[in-house]
Amino acid sequence: MTKATSAARDDRPPLLALVGPTAVGKTAVSLRIAEALDAEIISGDSMQVYRRMDIGTAKLPLAEREGIPHHLIDILEPEEPFSVSMFQSLCAEKIREIHERGKLPFLVGGTGLYVESVCYGFEFQGDSGDEAFRERMRHFAQAHGAEALHARLAAVDPSTAARLHPNDERRIIRALEVFETTGRPLSETQAQTRAAPKTSPYRLCLIGLTMDRAALYRRINERVDAMIAQGLVEEVEALIRSGVPQDAVSMQGLGYKEIAAYLRGECSLAEAVERLKRDTRHFAKRQLSWFRHMQDLVWAEADEEGKIDDLFKSICAIIAGKFHLDLEYIR
Repeated sequence: MTKATSAARDDRPPLLALVGPTAVGKTAVSLRIAEALDAEIISGDSMQVYRRMDIGTAKLPLAEREGIPHHLIDILEPEEPFSVSMFQSLCAEKIREIHERGKLPFLVGGTGLYVESVCYGFEFQGDSGDEAFRERMRHFAQAHGAEALHARLAAVDPSTAARLHPNDERRIIRALEVFETTGRPLSETQAQTRAAPKTSPYRLCLIGLTMDRAALYRRINERVDAMIAQGLVEEVEALIRSGVPQDAVSMQGLGYKEIAAYLRGECSLAEAVERLKRDTRHFAKRQLSWFRHMQDLVWAEADEEGKIDDLFKSICAIIAGKFHLDLEYIR
């Protein structure tokens, strides 16, 4: 149990959030923190919402969740679309429900925009958009290829193009649509949004896990090897066999698009695995870049060997300071 010390009154509900790059060790320490603070975990991962996509998303099996409730996991079929605005709405609802139960909402994940949108209540335009423009761009990609569509974005918004994989057709078209309708690159709009001072609808404690870069990359490589050993190829094969379109949002996730390319005969398994390792390392680098610009974030250093006692203590000290808790009451 925890006990609050005297502090200026703040009636906003508390929200604890833990972010960090893939493979840094968020899952293990989040379980320890959730147990100590009587918290319920909300997944801040844009891929763990999908059922039947377990290995490639590093989804924690139900039996290993130690009885701690986990939310926004396995809520959609792989064929269904998902967006940051949908996540934001669902997450706000879960935070409210958890708070009403007298528990601490604990948002854990590595999808920076998703987590930040909840922490600061970003406002998003509706998803309707210019469907006619999107259809023209889809036809363009079919006629000229993914690289040509990506090059088209690079010509008007090189920053966004640099962070999107050429096969990520949906996001490339969305970025082109923003430029078409506003005359401004998506990257410019996002930069201005992120630079503006933000206020949170919550009493927010935002913690980021980091690790020596070389150590993190070793862990990423080891994780990919473990995913292959656990049956990632078979998981992707089963999804395709069940009729999940390979251009679905879910199939653009790390691990799925690389293995799908292997299954289509476009590369060897060894080449697919190396691409996955490379793409995951690049993704971790982008995650860290995003997190470094997040307002209010306090960093904690993770141990390469996965030892979490010292990490747990340092995180508890951060939480105690932010939420005005007595450390001795954190079990």
